[in-house]
Amino acid sequence: MKTTPNADAVVDAARLADIEAIGQVVAAVQASQRAKDPEAFLALFHPDALWTTGGGKVLIGLDAISEFTREVLPSASWDGEVTYEVTHVQFLRPDVAAVKVSQVYHPTEGEGDQGVPLYVMTKDGDGPWLLTACQNTGVPKG
Repeated sequence: MKTTPNADAVVDAARLADIEAIGQVVAAVQASQRAKDPEAFLALFHPDALWTTGGGKVLIGLDAISEFTREVLPSASWDGEVTYEVTHVQFLRPDVAAVKVSQVYHPTEGEGDQGVPLYVMTKDGDGPWLLTACQNTGVPKG
């Protein structure tokens, strides 16, 4: 099927809007982590999500993710701030995207930890992009 230039422009505009929306979700992850706000973080998840922590703990479903997050996030200790940056977006389907993220802890002194999470995000119709299957992977030092 041949598309017209106008149709291509609409697809490109829609794709750019999706990339922007995905970036906003990652920015919301950063904001919720910095604020140590479990409710803001949990609002970003699909109800059937799965999450694997940086320590390898597998959490299946929003209830398990919620229990873990409410336990650990408010008391998380790091001196400094954390940044999250989208480094790559690969659309697997128009409503499914694999998103690579650079996660860096910036301590007030010394060298911080780094991570390279993978977020598989989904979108239902005109709804928001949601975290659906995520692996939080640390980067070994050295």
